[in-house]
Amino acid sequence: MKSRRQTTFIAGACLVISLIMSILILRRVDQTRPQATLDEVLYISSPKVLERASLGYNGLMADIYWTRTVQYFGQRHYRSAQSYNLLAPLLEITTHLDPHLLVAYQFGASFLAPKPPSGPGQPDRAVQLIEYGIQNNPNEWRLYYDLGFVYYMELKNYAKAAEAFERGSRVPNAHPFLKLLAAQMAQHAGEYETARTLWIATYQTTRDGHVRSNAVEHLRALKVDEEVTRLQSAVTRFGARTGRLPSSMSELALAEGLKGTPVDPDGNPYKLNSEGRILVEHPDDFSFITKGVPQGYKPAPPKFHVQP
Repeated sequence: MKSRRQTTFIAGACLVISLIMSILILRRVDQTRPQATLDEVLYISSPKVLERASLGYNGLMADIYWTRTVQYFGQRHYRSAQSYNLLAPLLEITTHLDPHLLVAYQFGASFLAPKPPSGPGQPDRAVQLIEYGIQNNPNEWRLYYDLGFVYYMELKNYAKAAEAFERGSRVPNAHPFLKLLAAQMAQHAGEYETARTLWIATYQTTRDGHVRSNAVEHLRALKVDEEVTRLQSAVTRFGARTGRLPSSMSELALAEGLKGTPVDPDGNPYKLNSEGRILVEHPDDFSFITKGVPQGYKPAPPKFHVQP
């Protein structure tokens, strides 16, 4: 019996050492190989093979693959990459090895859904990932929230978003705002207020600094988009009344009865160009805005990122 325990201990120690060496080797590969060829390195692509090879240390193997996933995403995101070919497979391997690793679902979905360069633009894969998480963790209300979030923000499928929030609201000890979100999806789908509610909820229900930073930047961008839309409507009204465009932002503000020149969240005045378009003075200061940018504008990488 003692001999058997020694053999088991030695085998386990060898496995741990091998896994640590694998991480060191993979990090060395990242440093020495060109970024263009990094997609060739998918280690062992079969979760079932890895599960057998782990000798029962599935949790440890999952943690290692999750670390590798974060490193991979962080490096690509930091370099504003246009492709993330290994991201979905790495997440699928991680969650198959440990179906209860909640962080892999929650962060993994936020990695997968955004469009390049912020992510691979794979919201459908994000939905699949979260549904797998719900299948294995049916009483985790945050997963239903994440699912509704992807449906609303990325897929613009408000009916599915409402369904996800409603499913989550029935989970024991679910946060009460899930019922509110389900109702808003049905009644006010697509409005700025609904998106604002989602990002505020995201900020309030996490302690993670990256997630909070993400939420703040989206809230700032929403405020800009809303204000630019409102001011652009004012330009249209001015033209309908006078038959011409306003000569300046000051004239527009006066015509609308505004107190002073409108400014963005950083205090910089909005601009009015000769074509009557409202523009943000420093669009790179608002990572996720969709309004008030010049034609042909290419956004800078978001201010927050996962460190490689």
